Amino acid sequence: MPASLDAIYLDHRPSLLGRALRIVRDLQAAEDVIQESYLRAHRAAERGSIDNIGAFLHRTVQNLALDHLRRRKTQERFEVPPSDRFDPLQVASDTPSAEDRLLQRERLTSFRDALEALPERARRVWTLNRVEGWSYPRIAEHLGVSPGTVFNDMKLAMGHVFDAMARTERE
Repeated sequence: MPASLDAIYLDHRPSLLGRALRIVRDLQAAEDVIQESYLRAHRAAERGSIDNIGAFLHRTVQNLALDHLRRRKTQERFEVPPSDRFDPLQVASDTPSAEDRLLQRERLTSFRDALEALPERARRVWTLNRVEGWSYPRIAEHLGVSPGTVFNDMKLAMGHVFDAMARTERE
């Protein structure tokens, strides 16, 4: 019995492995499935005769592979995979590094210097629009100038600030 089971198993092994691999899509799991099918066939043969050992092995591989797939899907749904487990040493700090703080301070200084270098009205236009959220017509009415002047002042301010910030990034 075991000798014929061994010979049949070895003869069918490539097709058993292929069937398991198509279902579980993992070589190690497929190997485990076909080994388990051999053990089950061996136990069944000890209890009585199996009419068609090859068919028994194939059916057992298919059932075990489907069981494995169901178990894996359930585990994926309810368990955290090892790579996603919490590792306190791998948590990024919310606190910026000293280098990041220094870079941000330099950018802020450049930004303030660029705003301070603007003509007074252009700086007011920028502040009312970007900080206060005012529209161009409202700013124009408030400052007593035309909306076109507000547009030109805003264009001047934005260009000046962008140029200053670009110079800071290049340095």
